[in-house]
Amino acid sequence: MADQLASIRPMFVEKVSTQMINQLLDDIFMDGIVSEMEKESITEESNIRSDKARRLIDSVRKKGERACKKMISHIQSRDPELSAVLGLSCGHPAPPEPQMEGQGSSSTPPSIDVFWKEKQSDKGVYPGTREAISNRVALVITNITFFHQCLNREGAEKDEENMETLLKGLGYEVVKYRNLTGRAIEEAIIDFSKRPKLKDTDSVVVVIMSHGRMGVVAGVSTLSKTFEDDLFSLDKIYRLLGPEHCPALLNKPKIIIIQACRGDERGEIIFNDQHPPENPPVSDDANIQEDAIRIEHTEKDSICFFSCTPNTVSYRSPAKGSFLVQFLVDVFNASAERDDLEELFRKVQRRFEDYSIGDRSLRQMPAKDRGTMTKRFYFYPGLI
Repeated sequence: MADQLASIRPMFVEKVSTQMINQLLDDIFMDGIVSEMEKESITEESNIRSDKARRLIDSVRKKGERACKKMISHIQSRDPELSAVLGLSCGHPAPPEPQMEGQGSSSTPPSIDVFWKEKQSDKGVYPGTREAISNRVALVITNITFFHQCLNREGAEKDEENMETLLKGLGYEVVKYRNLTGRAIEEAIIDFSKRPKLKDTDSVVVVIMSHGRMGVVAGVSTLSKTFEDDLFSLDKIYRLLGPEHCPALLNKPKIIIIQACRGDERGEIIFNDQHPPENPPVSDDANIQEDAIRIEHTEKDSICFFSCTPNTVSYRSPAKGSFLVQFLVDVFNASAERDDLEELFRKVQRRFEDYSIGDRSLRQMPAKDRGTMTKRFYFYPGLI
């Protein structure tokens, strides 16, 4: 279906009306194919009809076969005349436009199926069978409403919605929890580690969004900004998903995303370019664990992506959610079809490099931590 949308793209861009674009956006939003933020991006970033049409069809193509099938079905039901012009009425795409002289097929990127098969023969890439990819599962924990109301995280609902849409588009079944205490976060991860699907999956994603400081996130019953009365230690994730407690995930990528502050310091500093600080801040090392006396490493094939560097704060828009999740969704939707996980993270970091948050030009830089992945990992969106 993705190939079918690709073949009709030029004619779709030429023929589709603005009204039809808006109707299709409403349809795929209700289907859960695009988030509200993605929908707004398509409609608001340009007033030119053809630009909106390109963004719409390209966004859906990157979401995989299910999304493309839904889009085609909506075109057929909403505008049979347009469907016929595009060659969709009988389930066949319109014939491709003739190539210009000298324009070879090498300019066309390989299909996702060809790309996947190519990567399976690369020993530097984590393997992923179709069955394993179809058994993907992710855990999303979002703390929004706290017992102490001044700690409520306005806008975090957007983060939850956007992460769920993104992960589903990457083929993950999403297990969601909301407003957990520190102890309940631990119990949720324990329950997650026992899910039957884990033995057949190729990877897991764990997303935790809350308040936090260095090494911990806050449970909802915390009554102070130190979080001493209700916290969850992030070290526990690696132990609970490690080989001792979760052998089903042995040698499988464990992708951890933490949207939370890691301290109270600002992520920016003002200095003279001629005289940079003599002793620039150095990130604290992650806790080092000894290898257990057994065959397997106690911690391997994991990577954690934090919303900010150690000891600094993260920022969130009450209207659109955290900046990390906004940029994560944009980059993954645009590039997950061809880039490996760590390249995707680098692209997210580059989005923050010259980005100033708000009128005060606040700065934030996401950081990778405890990276023990020995190979490259690809999501292969749309393969199943």
